[in-house]
Order: sequence, then structure tokens, then C-alpha cells
Amino acid sequence: MDSKIRLVPLFTSQQISARIDELASEIGRDYRDSCPLLLGVLKGSFVFLADLARRLDFPVELDFIRVASYGSKLESSGRVKLLSEPVARVKDRHVLMVEDIVDTGLTTDFIGGWLKSKGPASVKLCALLDKPDRRLRPVEVDYRGFVIPDRFVVGYGLDMDEKYRNLPGISVINGE
Repeated sequence: MDSKIRLVPLFTSQQISARIDELASEIGRDYRDSCPLLLGVLKGSFVFLADLARRLDFPVELDFIRVASYGSKLESSGRVKLLSEPVARVKDRHVLMVEDIVDTGLTTDFIGGWLKSKGPASVKLCALLDKPDRRLRPVEVDYRGFVIPDRFVVGYGLDMDEKYRNLPGISVINGE
């Protein structure tokens, strides 16, 4: 780790796990009879999606969409680019978009618009982290893990220039 980088814990793996149990229960009540498509937003959501999917005790389909808006910077570029679309059929399906974090709302809004153009039965959003203070576009988070302040966080799939995704908890960079 870079000696200038200081990580201050925000959520432990135990806190995250407990909250995912609660989210899985909420999602189960709404989707139990519909075999939804869980659409993970890569790369950040892969850890969260894997843990969430294992807690759902009914059939689901998993797929991924990959977009870019950050590059190697700590701030969003403001432009969202579709890098890879899902293989699974979206039309007439109940789609649950799974995000690691909703920040400015630009990426989530872009993906939501793209999904709606494919004719799904419904689109809802599950986000592990919600940072509403940074919102530039209105976004409705249907299933929310934690609301966080405007701090740059890493761990549990979230990265800084592709580093720190592997950390089991979520930490604030440099103790902001």
C-alpha cells in the first residue's frame, strides 16, 4: 500500500453481511415468484452481487453490464460509456440493477435509461452504498444498504485506480 494512503474503516465485513441479510429479505418479499434478472454493474458490484445472490432462496438469473465514468481519477468524468452489455434477455423481465455505490447518479441514470429502452417488465435498483450529497441526477434507490457522507471509499469491490477492491470491509481513503 502507498505510504501516503491511510484507510479508516467505515463498515466492517460483519456490518456489511448483516445488512445484506436484511436486503435479501426485502428483495425476497418483492421478487420471490418472478425469477428476476440481477444485473450487476461491473466492476464494483461483483462482491456485493455475489454475497447478495447467495442469500436469495429463490431462482434468479445473474448477468452484468459494464460502464466507465471514472477512469483513474477520484472524480467522475461526467461522461458514461457502455463497455459491455448483458447477454441475458431483458425484454419483459423484472430487472434488479445491483450497484456498489450511487454517487452522482449519472451512471445509474444512464444504465436505467438503457435498460428501459430494452422493454423490461420493471427495473429497480439495489445499491450497497448511497451518497446522496453528490447527486447530479435524481435516482430512486429501491433497496439501500447504507447512506454515506461525501467521502471517497474503497473495499468490498470499490476501488481507487483498480486497487483495494479485495478489502473485506469498506474504508474511507485518508480518513477524510
